[in-house]
Amino acid sequence: MAKSVTIPVIVTAGVIALAFALNPSPEKHREKIKQVIAERSQVERLLGIGHLTSFVSQYHSLGVGSYTTVNDKITSAGVLGMVFVLD
Repeated sequence: MAKSVTIPVIVTAGVIALAFALNPSPEKHREKIKQVIAERSQVERLLGIGHLTSFVSQYHSLGVGSYTTVNDKITSAGVLGMVFVLD
């Protein structure tokens, strides 16, 4: 009975430790924001909107995940080394 509880606890602890270790850095968020905005529009790329947006973004870490905001709006979210830019 104790063995059936031990394995899920170990796996859960491992996933949490991995999430902490792979939490995306502010630089990863900024690079992804620049990349996504450049892919969305050639005009925005030429005007440097991605650079400006990434420059003014504020990074927030939750330990196992992170996000950035611009004007109190969530711009990107990251977990396990992946960053997702929101519309």
